[in-house]
Amino acid sequence: MAFFDKLKNQAASAVTDAVIQTAANIGTKTEKIVFTDLPESLEAFKALPQAALSTPFDTAALTVVALCFYPTDKELCYQMLDYLRGPRPMNGMDKQFISDRFRETDYVPRSYFEGATPDNDYMPSSPYTITVKSDPHSYDEQGIAKLFIPSGGADSPRPVKLRQAKDGKWYLWEQFLLTGIRQPESSNPWA
Repeated sequence: MAFFDKLKNQAASAVTDAVIQTAANIGTKTEKIVFTDLPESLEAFKALPQAALSTPFDTAALTVVALCFYPTDKELCYQMLDYLRGPRPMNGMDKQFISDRFRETDYVPRSYFEGATPDNDYMPSSPYTITVKSDPHSYDEQGIAKLFIPSGGADSPRPVKLRQAKDGKWYLWEQFLLTGIRQPESSNPWA
């Protein structure tokens, strides 16, 4: 009888461990969004397959692409971000926030592409790949997805919030991608 009780307890423990592991994995997903080239116009941006905004992962990755244009073409960057924001275009405060973040650096958005690190001055190679991740709490708010994008210059991934509209598309709600990261090696005065 003791043998069967021990076997039963082991089986119950294994089931409990499996349930805990499954619960920890709910909502965790990693997608790699690949761009063979970066668009050079709003029309080319809208023509990308990801511009259908059918998943929050696509919209998050396109946010990085849009921010990369700020140093060379602010207006194009704003137009791309307005497209990603859908029915909630940017206002003056939104534009000022972005301008403030680019005051001293232009490399932060590039750091979200795979292979872009401080050692290579955050210069990614083609094809341009952005990894976007969810975690078990990414969908805690109804109609909102909080996803995370790793940076080659930060220890933890940065969050992006997306909101699903009535049309089923996922629009940019908030981004925290322009926070500080390690400086590129070329700007290190000690090397």
